[in-house]
Amino acid sequence: MTTDAFLADCRARLAFDLLSNTWNAVVLWALRDGSRRPVELREHIGGISSKVLTETLRRLQFNGLVDRQAHHGSPPRVEYRLTDLGRSFLAPIDAVGAWAFEYGGEVVAAQEAACTAGDSWGHERG
Repeated sequence: MTTDAFLADCRARLAFDLLSNTWNAVVLWALRDGSRRPVELREHIGGISSKVLTETLRRLQFNGLVDRQAHHGSPPRVEYRLTDLGRSFLAPIDAVGAWAFEYGGEVVAAQEAACTAGDSWGHERG
């Protein structure tokens, strides 16, 4: 990949778009050990509403990263699991998470310094 691929290649932009939504990576990571029902995902993840979880699962399904499995019975239930494509996306998520673990403190310090010096975008107070 050339250095301009991030600027010109829609596939690279697609990958960054998938990573930019906080809940995409969280839900994919929560599914790494196997299928889960939506209520199990909400409990496991914490801090996500049913509506946002449903939207995220639909988006991930649309992009081929998760598979929805409907089980007919009494009561009927639905489970979600990673597809092979979704499983392949765990490595970049893990890499970004490792980066955040190592450098997150520096990012927070920079944000705090910017807020002390001015507004949240680094503009000086005038």
